[in-house]
Amino acid sequence: MKYLSRFKYIIVFVAGTLLVTVIGDNCLLQHYRYSKEISELEEEIDRQETLFAQDSIRLVSLERDPEAIRKIARERYFMKASDEDIFVLSDEIQEK
Repeated sequence: MKYLSRFKYIIVFVAGTLLVTVIGDNCLLQHYRYSKEISELEEEIDRQETLFAQDSIRLVSLERDPEAIRKIARERYFMKASDEDIFVLSDEIQEK
């Protein structure tokens, strides 16, 4: 017991350091997880902003150009004019 009382300040310092760095809600591991999550969310924000810019440009072109509406209707929804035929080609193998 006398041995422990001699090093009580060192023991308290080591225990406090362990408490702050390893155990608890504000430990270093939790800080690493939070920083990793923040970087992933920032990448997602950048990706969403890029998609938003592309969609905004597409929306402006749709509002100004009626030919763009026809192009999207033909490409995405396979719509056609009354005097034409559409053939849809696919690389997928049909299962029997």
